[in-house]
Amino acid sequence: MRYLKWFIRWINNRILAIPGRVIALLFVAALFLFPLITTESYFLRILTLTGIFAIYAASWDLLAGFTGQVNLGQAAFFGVSVYTASLLNIHLNLPIWATIPLGALAAVLIGLLTCLPAVRLRGFYLALVTLSFPIILNGVVLIFTDYTGGELGLSGIGRLSESRVTDYYLVQIVMLVVVFLMYKFTDAGSKMVRTALIFHAIREDEITARASGIDTTRYKMVAFAMSGFFAGIAGGLYAHYMRIAGPSTLELIFSFQAILWTIFGGIGTIYGAVVGVYILYPLIEVMRLNPLGEKIQVVVFSLILIFTLLFMPQGLSTWVRDKIEVICPRCKTINIWSRKKCRSCRAALHLEKRDWQSEKGASNDIDL
Repeated sequence: MRYLKWFIRWINNRILAIPGRVIALLFVAALFLFPLITTESYFLRILTLTGIFAIYAASWDLLAGFTGQVNLGQAAFFGVSVYTASLLNIHLNLPIWATIPLGALAAVLIGLLTCLPAVRLRGFYLALVTLSFPIILNGVVLIFTDYTGGELGLSGIGRLSESRVTDYYLVQIVMLVVVFLMYKFTDAGSKMVRTALIFHAIREDEITARASGIDTTRYKMVAFAMSGFFAGIAGGLYAHYMRIAGPSTLELIFSFQAILWTIFGGIGTIYGAVVGVYILYPLIEVMRLNPLGEKIQVVVFSLILIFTLLFMPQGLSTWVRDKIEVICPRCKTINIWSRKKCRSCRAALHLEKRDWQSEKGASNDIDL
């Protein structure tokens, strides 16, 4: 009984009291309840691919949003994992629980290889160098056609499961677990992993971080490796779900899609990439059902991004969060926007900066 009361108190204080986490909880519940509403294969396919691409977009956000290493060749991580998992399954007949992790490890190797230019290059120059990796790998695919299938790609890859519904639940569960791991890995307030603060320092001023004694090269390698690993997980899932592996997974436009999804949802948040994918990808796919929608989908997609950059430059998820949450200026506790006093320290919220400084000075006088 005591543990039940503790659990209820924890749910009330850590989840239900924070609007953003309530929305996340409702989102997870909607994902699990969706197959109970419809089992139409078309809609299950869209949401399954959405879950895979959410992992892929969040992996780019982990690298670019938190360390400032703008990677325009994220498709290289995804595509290498797709081909590695496919070849291992076709030629060695390995099961999915082996091919997907091995594909992710192959993506880690590409991530470390991509990191080599990052040791000496930054900003625009690094972005241009990373842009070349998908092009090189695409050329390799077209050269070694006996192994990669060339332009036709590979087919006959093993299924994730025997049911579309099982595929859906498997991908969504993996997506939630992987996104949670990435979120904790980049959370500056996490007590388990302390790399987030170093990532932030590298993003804001790498020279100052290096002068402070931080081994920036090592931590950039960690960021590239982690980004490659999680993008590789997405690539392995994609290969076994679609049961094909083609050069389209290495196209430059696929790298830019991860960037656009993340910018729309909110860069530097992890969950913003998930929001962007779950809104934009199903929207564009559903538009294809209409002949007119299929013709104007690129225009609609572009207008949405322009609107976002003009009116919500930090992304949709960040804009919504700022509208429904307020952080206590004294204890930094997250409160719902409608509260007048903090739920932890009872300090007044929504104070003007001048009022808060005067209140802070008064409290310091009392302490003296």
